[in-house]
Amino acid sequence: MTSLKKALTVTLIIIASLLVAWFAINTASTLTSLNAKISELSDNVSKLYNRLESLEESITYTTVTKTVIATSPVTEIYEQVKDSVVLIRARSYYGTSLGSGFVYDKLGHIITNNHVIEGSYSITVTFLDGTSLAASVVGTDPYSDIAVLKVRPDVVTLKPLKLGNSSELMIGEQIVVVGSPFGLAGSVTTGIVSQKGRLLETTYGYSIPGVIQFDAAVNPGNSGGPLLNMKGEVVGITTAIESPISGFVGVGYAIPSTIIARVVPALIEKGSYVHSWIGITGTNMNEEIAGAMKVNVTKGVLITDVAPGSPADRAGLRGGDRVVRIGGQTIKIGGDIIIAINGIPIKTIEEILTYLEEKTSPGDVVVFSVLRGTEILQIRVVLGERPPPS
Repeated sequence: MTSLKKALTVTLIIIASLLVAWFAINTASTLTSLNAKISELSDNVSKLYNRLESLEESITYTTVTKTVIATSPVTEIYEQVKDSVVLIRARSYYGTSLGSGFVYDKLGHIITNNHVIEGSYSITVTFLDGTSLAASVVGTDPYSDIAVLKVRPDVVTLKPLKLGNSSELMIGEQIVVVGSPFGLAGSVTTGIVSQKGRLLETTYGYSIPGVIQFDAAVNPGNSGGPLLNMKGEVVGITTAIESPISGFVGVGYAIPSTIIARVVPALIEKGSYVHSWIGITGTNMNEEIAGAMKVNVTKGVLITDVAPGSPADRAGLRGGDRVVRIGGQTIKIGGDIIIAINGIPIKTIEEILTYLEEKTSPGDVVVFSVLRGTEILQIRVVLGERPPPS
């Protein structure tokens, strides 16, 4: 019995040892497998971490890059138009006049101000890359202060600027001016539209209507350059500054693109442009004039004088018949008061001139609604051609 117990004990010990060994081997294998999986997972995590770092660096780089290369709208417009704006040197017997201009089409036509090239015998157009070309005069219109030049189109790559619609401009809207102030080619400045519909007096006895007033800094040499909206479209030709010192003090003027669009094609085709003409002189109505004439109309245009033989004279429009002093000024009153043209209410002489300039041509018939005494009359006027400058 004792021997049997001993044998059983030994057997149990052997079995236990074998079980321990089996568990040890199995556990070691399991641990090895687990360690392999952990190592694999660790590698995958490390790869994911590296990829994440690379992605973060890429995002950071992209963000920084965009920040560095980002440009303002004004910069983008300048880059878009800089090769289309030129410096103009016009030589006359009185010296050299400097101005600006811009490419109108691929045929070599360049637009500028009439006063920049008037009286010159030699004109040179210089592009921003330094290319200088001789230019000839195609046509001029002193009444709108617009001139068209031409250069050889096969010598330089011409990039015409697109005309926008100046009538769509809003007061306060941002604009860009590119030109050559004091001969400094390719200069850019920006500002806002201060007002529209201004009258700009010329040396020929007539005013340019519909003029754009702006506050971008312009100086002598900017004349003839483009006034651009934020689409890079030409909405005007920079033409004058309001300054007692011939330098910028806050007010500039530009011929609107609505006039450019009418005048330039005629200058290219015929060399000149014919403006509609009525033949009247007038003043804007106000309460004081209305009181002096004993009428209840305070808006409109009082006709003070009618040119003999003019369209207005032939149509029967009447000027003033007596002189009074109002507000320290002498005014001829008693004439017809224009209150509408073709059914459109009129408040100022600026509105009449703008309508005639933008909507009519010589030979057209317009109907003026006028107050004469206590009657409102409808008077048909056949528009004539404005006399040539004296």
